[in-house]
Amino acid sequence: MTTSIVPADSAEARRRLADTLTAQGALAPGSPWHAAFAETPREVFVPRFTIAGPDGRRDIEPGDPGYLGAVYADTTLTIRRDSAGTPVSSSSQPSLMARMLETFTVPDGARVLEIGTGTGYNTALLCHRFGAGQVTSIDVDPDLTAAARERLAASGHTPLVLAGDGIEGHAGGAPYEGILATCGVDRLPTAWPQQVRSGGLIVTNIGNGVATLTVDEDGSASGSFLLDDAMFMRARPHPGHTAPAANQFTGLIMNSAGNSRTEAARVPIEEVVHATAHEIWMLHHDVLAMTFDPGGHTVFGLVHPPSGSWARITPDGGQVTITHAGPRDLWAERLDLTASWITADRPGPSAYTLTVSSCGAHTIRRTGSSPAVWTL
Repeated sequence: MTTSIVPADSAEARRRLADTLTAQGALAPGSPWHAAFAETPREVFVPRFTIAGPDGRRDIEPGDPGYLGAVYADTTLTIRRDSAGTPVSSSSQPSLMARMLETFTVPDGARVLEIGTGTGYNTALLCHRFGAGQVTSIDVDPDLTAAARERLAASGHTPLVLAGDGIEGHAGGAPYEGILATCGVDRLPTAWPQQVRSGGLIVTNIGNGVATLTVDEDGSASGSFLLDDAMFMRARPHPGHTAPAANQFTGLIMNSAGNSRTEAARVPIEEVVHATAHEIWMLHHDVLAMTFDPGGHTVFGLVHPPSGSWARITPDGGQVTITHAGPRDLWAERLDLTASWITADRPGPSAYTLTVSSCGAHTIRRTGSSPAVWTL
C-alpha cells in the first residue's frame, strides 16, 4: 500500500495553483473545480516524474531542489515512455485539465467514466467533485491502474479503477452522464456515445483540439472545440504498444527513389510540413513529418506508414522538388489543406464543429468567412 506523504507547504502550493488557474481563465470565478485543485495533492500521484527543459529532460523526485515547485508548475509531468522513448503517460498540464473539466458540465453527483487513468490525479479531481462512488476510470496499462488505485486510496478516494481497453469504454457501468478522456483519439470510438445518456457529454482530445460533444437520442454526437490547440498522449491498444516514430523512416525518406516533380512553393514549406491546421490534424492524423539538414541544406519529409506512401520535399529558392512514392501524394494533399487553412486566416480549433453519426461517420465543419466541410 502506498503511503501518502504530503509536504507541509503543499497546501499553500495547491491554493496558489488553483488561484492561478482562475486568474488565467482556465477556471471560472467561483468554480467548484477551484476547491478540487486546492485540496488535491498532486505530488501523491507523481512522486517521480520527468519534465522538459532547455537542457533536455530532467528527472525529479522528492528531496530534489525545487521538487514541490515543479509539481505545481503549469506543465506536463511525464511518468512513462515506450521503448522508442515516446511519452505514453503523464500528469497533464493543469491549465488544460482545468479547461477540460470546466467544459465537462454534467450535473453534480453524476455518474461519469474517465478514459485514461494515468497517474490518477485527474481521477482524484473527479472524485472530489462527483464523489468516488460515481466515478469509474479505465486505463490500458494494469501497472498504472494498480499504482493509481493505491494513490487514490491514500488520498481518501475509492473509485472503480479498471485495467482494460478504454476505446471500448466500460459498458458494465453504463449509461453515464458523461465521458471524459484524458488520452487523445483520432476518431471518436463508437462505443462511447452508446454508453452515455441522451443529452450527456463526451469531452476528449481529437486532432489538435479538445472536443465537447453532446450525445443525441439516436446515438450520434455533435459539438465544438475549445479555443486553444491541445494534444494528449494517444490511446494505446495494449500496454506494450510502440507507436511509429518519424526517425524510423529517415532512411526511406532520404535515400529512396520515386516519382519526382518540381513546382512553385505556393505557401511557406515548413508550415505545410509542420502544420498546426486543425483539418490537417484530423485528415492527416497518421502522417508523420520530419526535417533533415544534410550538408547544410534543409529537406522535409512526410510518411504515411499504413500505406507506405512518402514524400521528400527539397526547397530550391522559390521552388520545391517533390519526390514521392506510394498510393497517396502526401505533399499535394497537405499543400491543398494548408492553402485552404491559410486562406481562411489560419483559424484555431474553436472555428470547427464536429458531428459523429450513430454509425461512426465524422463530419468536420470550418465556420467563419471561409467555410469548408470534410467527411472523415
